[in-house]
Amino acid sequence: MSTATRPARTAHRTAAPPARFRDLLAAEWIKLWSLRSTYGSLGVITVSALLFSARAALADHRNWPDYSAERRAFFAPVGDAFPEEGWLFVVLAAGSVGAVMIASEYASGQIRTTFAAVPARRAVAAAKVVVLAAVMTAVGALASGGAFWLSQAILADRHAGASIADPGALRAVVASALLVPVCALAGLGIGALVRHTAPAIVTTTAVLLLLPLAFDTRHRWTAAVNHAQPVPAWERLVELVPFPNYDGWVATIPTSWTVFAAWSLTATLATLTALHHRDP
Repeated sequence: MSTATRPARTAHRTAAPPARFRDLLAAEWIKLWSLRSTYGSLGVITVSALLFSARAALADHRNWPDYSAERRAFFAPVGDAFPEEGWLFVVLAAGSVGAVMIASEYASGQIRTTFAAVPARRAVAAAKVVVLAAVMTAVGALASGGAFWLSQAILADRHAGASIADPGALRAVVASALLVPVCALAGLGIGALVRHTAPAIVTTTAVLLLLPLAFDTRHRWTAAVNHAQPVPAWERLVELVPFPNYDGWVATIPTSWTVFAAWSLTATLATLTALHHRDP
């Protein structure tokens, strides 16, 4: 009897306990920071946000004495904090982080090891989403807050800067901070579907940056498609549109916040579905 039951007891003693969700979070944290591209992309996000905001603010600081009274009256200092050309680099880098996070794991074959160790695929996908969203939100807050503070500090001695309590200022800071995780989650969802690193980055770039350009805002239906994209929604929230002589349909502020939420939710569902139903 003792000989017959010994293997069962040994198997019982050596069986590994199921992975806890916090263990999955720790694993995904390590995977994210093990990618060399993560550091470069996060550096691009921070440097682009600060550099382009300083550049815009310094230009207005230098030219301020030459501005007419009318131009000074309509001057929007928050626009210097979040110039569009700088934040397009932010969008590209954020989307790339999400795409590479999952696509590189497929490319290396590590995803098979992950699923062999943790058969609960939805839990793995959820851990990826949580870690990516948390890291990118923190980076977005740092970049957005730093860009606002730096640009307004430059404009302060011209008495042209804005306070965070000014109308629209806090909304612009929050929207710019949240744009980073929204784009990163979009890249994660696309990466989970495409599975190859280079095509995932190219597709993410096309969806986030090029797709809005295909739909103008002069007609209602094309404007609706344009407004449903993250970058146009961000532009509305920071009031880069409507600008003077703007000719087109304008999205509402609640609609733009809804776009952020919808893209985050859709990208999360795409990641969960792709990892659960498709074999590596």
